[in-house]
Amino acid sequence: MNTVTWGILSTAKIGIEKVIPAIQQAEKCIVKGIASRSKEKANFASKKLDIPNSYGSYKELLADHSIDAIYNPLPNHLHVTKTVESLEAGKHVLCEKPIALNSQEAQELIQKVNGYPNLKVMEAFMYRFHPQWKKAKSLVSDGEIGTLKTVSSFFSYYNDDPNNIRNKPDMGGGGLMDIGCYCISLSRFLFDEEPTDISGCWKIDPKFKTDYLASGTFEFNSGTATFTCATQTVSHQQVTIIGTDGRIIIEIPFNAPSDQKTKIWLFKGGAKEEITFPPVNQYTLQAKAFSDAVIKDCPVPTPLTDAVNNMIAMDTFRKSAMNKSNSSLLH
Repeated sequence: MNTVTWGILSTAKIGIEKVIPAIQQAEKCIVKGIASRSKEKANFASKKLDIPNSYGSYKELLADHSIDAIYNPLPNHLHVTKTVESLEAGKHVLCEKPIALNSQEAQELIQKVNGYPNLKVMEAFMYRFHPQWKKAKSLVSDGEIGTLKTVSSFFSYYNDDPNNIRNKPDMGGGGLMDIGCYCISLSRFLFDEEPTDISGCWKIDPKFKTDYLASGTFEFNSGTATFTCATQTVSHQQVTIIGTDGRIIIEIPFNAPSDQKTKIWLFKGGAKEEITFPPVNQYTLQAKAFSDAVIKDCPVPTPLTDAVNNMIAMDTFRKSAMNKSNSSLLH
């Protein structure tokens, strides 16, 4: 096996606009089919992206024995069920973040995955594959900023469309699930450990019943992390990493453009160093890394246990935020 043939579940916007073209650019990757509940949508997407086959149902695509791996960008509430169906059909799965609706679902998924030792499953946190994050991680690990003490992250956009899945609670909507998961993931990634305590607060949209503003504090053995995510503010994103001897700022930490240089800054000893990176597509790098794991039959870059632990942290945040909300209502 020297190539991986991909099938895409759904014509989701993120797939059509970003991930599918990126997979098509990756070495050893061939996108062979795309499925939708609407045959017309599948046909349109296949023609637009020059994908050979289209299917009017997910079941039909999964039955295609020529497809090796599935990319699952379905709404959050379908991540686990369709990933399990893909495994049962003998497919490897790259599933969009967050891996599940909650940690119980995520743990049930990992139990299912354990029954298919020859198949690979990975949560699609694409940011970890970008060179700027690999560099930031190495700077921290190599002690370039001394001992890591705190991480601050912010991620926001404005979306008040009632028909958007991000504003539908029964589909796993809300800012925490959509973008807060990045802030939690990167903190755990940088500290390379799990938080010992989590405190969260949020604001719930009275119409959508989803969180539109959420802030949290995470305690680690060696430091803290704070974050804010928002879905009804001006678009903005930035990460600041602070140690005993220096700090790092990542300008565009999550949606790094694939056609422009990116940069991070290292502040140390009174000096400022700008570190630039040539244009790369982090989705392409992610697809290649996953496909390499399939071809070489080696572990995926990010184990599923990491996805479970991220969901555990998100559940703990939710519990804290809900307790604060209930307490304020009582008063």
